[in-house]
Amino acid sequence: MNAVVGSHDILLVTLDTLRYDVAVDLLARGRLPHLARHLPGGRWERRHAPGSFTYASHQAMFAGFLPTPAAPGPHPRLFAARFAGSETTADGTYVFDAPDLVSGLAAAGYHTACVGGVGFFNKGGALGSVLPGLFRESHWEPEFSVASPTSFEAQVARAEQVVARTPAEQPLFLFVNVSALHQPNWFHLPGATREAGDSWETHAAALEYVDRHIGRLLTAASSRRRCFAIICSDHGTAYGDGGYTGHRLAHDVVWTVPYTHFFLEGP
Repeated sequence: MNAVVGSHDILLVTLDTLRYDVAVDLLARGRLPHLARHLPGGRWERRHAPGSFTYASHQAMFAGFLPTPAAPGPHPRLFAARFAGSETTADGTYVFDAPDLVSGLAAAGYHTACVGGVGFFNKGGALGSVLPGLFRESHWEPEFSVASPTSFEAQVARAEQVVARTPAEQPLFLFVNVSALHQPNWFHLPGATREAGDSWETHAAALEYVDRHIGRLLTAASSRRRCFAIICSDHGTAYGDGGYTGHRLAHDVVWTVPYTHFFLEGP
């Protein structure tokens, strides 16, 4: 990352609430054609989330604790705040002298921009202002929220605007929190009803919806220079698994998430 920071744009996309098993199943069945083009080795990496719900997980990720490989470690991190005794800071780790990665990249000359999705990025309240408050530029609209059937299209359009007006000479750190996977997601599956509610199948349909539009986001992110992209879930969610529903609980479907990172070539 020391060779990346400063010379590349950086894109971080969190597919909020995406389950690992759904991501793997759809990929295997050829239902994620746009994402499949970019996944190294044509597969998702199985990782453990740093938190069981959005706020906790993003606070950790913005401190440099991205989802951890689901295998015995230690696992060197891409980014880390400078602190004594870190066992996961290695030669390839970009170390920042700030309390969070966003501020660290800003200090390195990056324009930092957030396109929020779920309620923790809704700046209408004090709590919803914490995470977007880390960025120099942040956006949230009702059209980006979990209640909108066209949320990701609206988010991508705003991200394209952010990229277009960022000075060409300034590197960009663009963060997008994708809300479409989060409940309610029943409206992404044709024939599903509000009364029947959300399910594994409607969650899967939401991921297909995201895949249909993510190519635009990746094109925008790499339109200025070479871009390092990270796409991952922040946590999963339960649909009756073991009797559990939702997240913010200690179940394997909540803690196990898909992750990938790759380079996007510039113009």
